[in-house]
Amino acid sequence: MQNHLKLSKTIIGLAIICAAWITYVSHLFFTAQKPQLVMIALISLVISYTAMGWVNNLFKRIIAGFNSYLDSVSMEVIVGSSTGLMFGILTGVLGSYPLSMLKGVGVYLTLLVFAICVFLGWKVGSRRGGEIVRLIPGMSKRLDVRSPINRLAPKVVDTSAIIDGRIYDVCLSNFLEGCLIIPTFVIEELQHIADSSDNIRRNKGRRGLELLSKMQKHSQIKIDIMDVTDAAILEEREVDAKLIRLCKQLKASIITNDYNLNKVAELQGITVLNINELTNAVKMIVYPGENMHVTVIKEGKENGQGVGYLEDGTMVVVEDAHHQIGKDLEVMVTSVFQTAAGRMIFTRKIKEDSQYSHEHSLQGVPEVNMYG
Repeated sequence: MQNHLKLSKTIIGLAIICAAWITYVSHLFFTAQKPQLVMIALISLVISYTAMGWVNNLFKRIIAGFNSYLDSVSMEVIVGSSTGLMFGILTGVLGSYPLSMLKGVGVYLTLLVFAICVFLGWKVGSRRGGEIVRLIPGMSKRLDVRSPINRLAPKVVDTSAIIDGRIYDVCLSNFLEGCLIIPTFVIEELQHIADSSDNIRRNKGRRGLELLSKMQKHSQIKIDIMDVTDAAILEEREVDAKLIRLCKQLKASIITNDYNLNKVAELQGITVLNINELTNAVKMIVYPGENMHVTVIKEGKENGQGVGYLEDGTMVVVEDAHHQIGKDLEVMVTSVFQTAAGRMIFTRKIKEDSQYSHEHSLQGVPEVNMYG
């Protein structure tokens, strides 16, 4: 907010200077009286302020586009294109110098050859940047020639992913590379939720703002708070529609937990990183016949069932364990079901099975009378 006020004061000051200069020049070339000069000054002030605002927005868009380009381009391409550009300039100067001696058409040939050399140098350097970097002594041993150049696409974070909170731990685990982009309209939505009259929504909004501040202060997490000024994006009313337009414009992927936004983004051809899908993907995989330990914490829906949970939150249903709540049991997996709510593992107790089989085997042994 303070930066915005400073920027507005700067634009107003520049607009006043431009209006004063236009009024002064008009007074020199035209014989105008004070009312006319005041009118010229006011019109010049409005035009200058509008032009300064348009230039400021254009400059912001250029900077944002340049930053997103730098985030998506590997260091090899940057080094290669810079090196190719320098060689192109050097080749252009040396190649066009003899042509500058010619009179008449020599000037145009000099500019043409110089422009072609610079363009070819930059183009070759950007396309073959990896090979140029590997020409540096010692770099060929560190880099694999067959490995492609990795380009990290920017990632736009949705409000639901921030409120969820698990994105913080995912970032610290180094599974997310590159810069996370937080648009200003997402922060505004978080602030709107934090100001809600509903206690639950208010707590969610405050928790999201606190988590965002925590992530921004962490040195390991790269966050870019993007001030979106594009009229095509801001004209959308819904935040989801703004996110879709922004991802298309930046060619970025989106991080969200919102089911509807997930489906719409996939239909629009946007890569979606869903925290819930990641959680389901890293859950422990078990197969029928495996043994595990589980603590029964409550009764199940069906008669005689006990329910426990693994560390990742997977529900484990134990047969005939309703009377053993609070006990740690060794169980064997009988079946695994994947439902819309998550994965469910059905098991049965091992010790009672072994005890039952042992007693059953003893029943088949004839009793021996030691005393005849």
